[in-house]
Amino acid sequence: MNWYLAKLVFRIICGDGDHTPQFDEQLRLIEAANEDEALYKAIQLGTDEQDNFANNRQQMVQWKFINVPELYRMSGLIDGAEVYSAIKESDDGERYTEDINRKAAQLALKQTHKLLQII
Repeated sequence: MNWYLAKLVFRIICGDGDHTPQFDEQLRLIEAANEDEALYKAIQLGTDEQDNFANNRQQMVQWKFINVPELYRMSGLIDGAEVYSAIKESDDGERYTEDINRKAAQLALKQTHKLLQII
């Protein structure tokens, strides 16, 4: 068996869809005998995970599976290996940097909290 990294893309539609289009790009590990099986499994996973639900404002939210635009065979798991890279553009570079640092601080706080629970 081989491991593959698949990108699944979902469109998020809230209410009547009169909002800036939103998409969720997910990277998923898929175990399969070959690329065809991996693609089939990734598409099935995306199809199975489509969902409709009401948000806290009682608006219908739809997660609609779009497709699997990327699939990569993982030749080996190597410490520090790059598995994904994306270049983002932002109108406000300082705010983007602040958001990244805030998320990193929250992650570090969660890890510290977990460690303290063990002790």
